[in-house]
Amino acid sequence: MFCLTCDHVTFSYENRIVVSDLSFTVEEGDYLCIIGENGTGKSTLMKGMLGLKKPASGRILLGDNIRSNQIGYVPQQTPAQKDFPATVWEVVLSGCLNGRGFLPGYGAKEKSLAQEKLALLGISHLRTKSFRELSGGQRQRVLLARALCAAQRLILLDEPTTGLDPVAAEEFYHLLLTLNKRHQITVIMISHAIREAFAHADHILKLSADTYFYGTTESYLDSEEGQKFYGRCSL
Repeated sequence: MFCLTCDHVTFSYENRIVVSDLSFTVEEGDYLCIIGENGTGKSTLMKGMLGLKKPASGRILLGDNIRSNQIGYVPQQTPAQKDFPATVWEVVLSGCLNGRGFLPGYGAKEKSLAQEKLALLGISHLRTKSFRELSGGQRQRVLLARALCAAQRLILLDEPTTGLDPVAAEEFYHLLLTLNKRHQITVIMISHAIREAFAHADHILKLSADTYFYGTTESYLDSEEGQKFYGRCSL
């Protein structure tokens, strides 16, 4: 069963076409990594998949049992996020907000879900800590727990390990892999960490200025273009 499909979508950014006639389908349980040089439309495409930006043409379809407010999202870290004045519990619980509709506050169901995600990511002990006092790796786990409170089966991440030290970044990648393989969470992630992308993802979407590649990681690495790109990024 498909989770998300881009059907001949075109996106523009600042009056310039950055994604043109792009088509691909992500199946449930896939782990897709989106790679490419800066300016090739990766973040613009992700905004489209989140329903935050309308394509100039084409359409984005979600699986039958997935609504746009059930997609988890982990954005790039910003200085404003790092200084967010809230506890870990408050940040994670806020991931349940979309599911509440017009109902005020949070009920027992949402609080139980937030506690479950804290435990799943091994951060229950941080519950009362201030978000601004956490390390980079801890903050990303908190934001991932928040995203999982919104997600049913699909999570999108935009450069989630930017600014993390190598140990924290590797721990985060292994955590994503566990969520994908053990808990069947579909993962779509933008990353400049090419080695890690190829090591963990089972599908690659490579965006270029005038074309794109979509397929398995193995088929991309076997291609001439894939070998060249991987070689450049490994230098």
